[in-house]
Amino acid sequence: MAARRASARARPNVLVTGTPGTGKTTTCSLLADAAGVAHVNIGDLVREKGLHDGWDEDLDCHVINEDLVCDELEDRMEEGGVLVDYHGCDFFPERWFDLVVVLQTDNSILHDRLTSRCSWRKRGRATRRI
Repeated sequence: MAARRASARARPNVLVTGTPGTGKTTTCSLLADAAGVAHVNIGDLVREKGLHDGWDEDLDCHVINEDLVCDELEDRMEEGGVLVDYHGCDFFPERWFDLVVVLQTDNSILHDRLTSRCSWRKRGRATRRI
């Protein structure tokens, strides 16, 4: 197994992932406050910075432009001390993260959470990658 190159970052970067409703945003918000690190919610970043290729009417979500997201985050990730909150991990460069945490929730709890949100899609939280 190849040795991992030592990071020049003073603080680690962590990706918190899992299906919608597992508590990613809540967990990251609490951790960011407690540890004094940045919390980046990818869905919010995409909407705020326009890092998408439009709206998919069928899926009722933005179509994320992965290249734009990575370009936007590159410098921040090199500095370190970032909690990234997103439901997937496959388009981020592996070198960005020192730890990946996958949150899981019992399906009955997950159902109740998503139902109580009055459909997370209607609130514009859904995103789809290209």
